Amino acid sequence: MTRALEKAPATRRAGTPRASRPAGLRPGWLLAGVAAVLVALVAGVSLGPVSLPPGSVAAELLNLIPGVRVDSGLTEREVAIVTELRLPRVVLGLLVGGLLALAGGCYQGVFRNPLADPYLLGVAAGAGLAVTAVITLGAGKAGALTGLPITIPLAAFVGALGAVAMTYLLGVSGGRGRSTATLILAGVAVSAFLSAGQTYLLQRNSDSIQQVYSWLLGRLATAGWHDVRLVLPYFLVTALVVLLHRRELDVLSVGDDEATGLGLHPQRSRYLLIVAASLGTAAAVSASGLIGFVGIIVPHTVRLLAGSSYRVILPLSLLFGGAFLALTDVVARTAAAPAEVPIGVVTALLGGPFFVLVLRTSRRVLG
Repeated sequence: MTRALEKAPATRRAGTPRASRPAGLRPGWLLAGVAAVLVALVAGVSLGPVSLPPGSVAAELLNLIPGVRVDSGLTEREVAIVTELRLPRVVLGLLVGGLLALAGGCYQGVFRNPLADPYLLGVAAGAGLAVTAVITLGAGKAGALTGLPITIPLAAFVGALGAVAMTYLLGVSGGRGRSTATLILAGVAVSAFLSAGQTYLLQRNSDSIQQVYSWLLGRLATAGWHDVRLVLPYFLVTALVVLLHRRELDVLSVGDDEATGLGLHPQRSRYLLIVAASLGTAAAVSASGLIGFVGIIVPHTVRLLAGSSYRVILPLSLLFGGAFLALTDVVARTAAAPAEVPIGVVTALLGGPFFVLVLRTSRRVLG
């Protein structure tokens, strides 16, 4: 099977020359992704109400490596700001952004649709409804948003899976021939339905409105490393499953019949990838609220710049997605200082025009 998957792009059309295979991940792009993460890490920790020298911050971050000791020149108070306040928030942004971008790229491959996204497919809305139910119905009130490490992620996961199942079934209900518009409209319909349920719960539990809405607008505020430890296992599982099966997305792009002929089980692969991507989305939503458009902006930009193979798109989306959200959080923290702009508002301002661009070019991408 492995050899068949490696040869899959060349079997899309009889007589396709060997050189037409999608290029693999180039070391230069991988280094660029790692560099983007490091830049976002240093910038996110350096910038804030108390500005810190980037060089000193980088030195202090090196001190976190066992066996490394560098004089950063920071005071004890500044070291506490770096390690206990800002660094957990930046790391959380890297994890959440990487998950959302990776899930977006995965959904685009599974549905063969460049507009597929955790937000537009209703997955985030499903997870949001489930978590809203946990909060408004009392389970989340005693421990607030981060006090239930099992209940909230589990509820978000169930809601995410339910939403993507509803979107997929609604999108294919008209037959095997489904268009981009059909799938997107199905996601809009499912999102509207779930939002109605969310509105009903908020109306019946008005005392929870402020808490829920602060979560719905998206935020990366975190009290220490608790949220990072909560998201990290989901991040590792999602990244491992999706990246190990990234070649199968290239095979699925040639069609189910060809994929079956190459020894792949299309439906089983789709279900596995959908579950993995929904797991990552659920973890991201449960920790940060609803942050839209990351799953469109990052994978599509990677596709345009680095190549169309999912061997390239998925690992780079993981890296650049984390860097993108961490840097976006810097904008959210500093644009209206000392107040903070909800990070979901910033990503929406960036993603709205980008979505229009992708919508206008989607026919060429699909063709």
